Amino acid sequence: MGNIDTILEFNEQFVASKGYEAHLTDKYPDKKLAVLSCMDTRLSVLLQDALGLKNGDAKIIKNAGAVIPSPWDSAMRSLIVAVYELGVEEIMVVAHSGCGACHMSFGHFRQEMLARGIPESSLQRADVNLDTWLDGFHDTEASVRKTVATIVNHPLIPSGITVRGFIIDSATGLLTEIL
Repeated sequence: MGNIDTILEFNEQFVASKGYEAHLTDKYPDKKLAVLSCMDTRLSVLLQDALGLKNGDAKIIKNAGAVIPSPWDSAMRSLIVAVYELGVEEIMVVAHSGCGACHMSFGHFRQEMLARGIPESSLQRADVNLDTWLDGFHDTEASVRKTVATIVNHPLIPSGITVRGFIIDSATGLLTEIL
């Protein structure tokens, strides 16, 4: 049995025992907060615990590196929805120590993709520059500053929205603000 089958079994028991009752809330974040963070597994529980957040307090948006590589990407779209539809007034960008996106590159992914059977023709797309699209960053603090600036300067983000950037220690949860 695979992991997904095991999860489905657990889910049936979770629902039958009403385990969901401890998590009931609505779609509006109680703290009017959105957090853009990395998808790193070390942050799955640590992030909310280190920030003192409980279910329903904030909208948590995760991607590889806690970045907004384009002002019109899905993370930015989610933040705009959070502001206009869900009442978010503050945004935290939370990158982390030891992030794998810090040194990723299309060159590395290219070799992995070819080894797993992706045809060369798929790597020669005219509609996207994969060197840029799959490039990471090389300075976490600079990446946080750039992401914060992208949000603050976005033409659809209204004035009055607080946006601040941080790096969280992946082991201890200690936050360091990036100014």
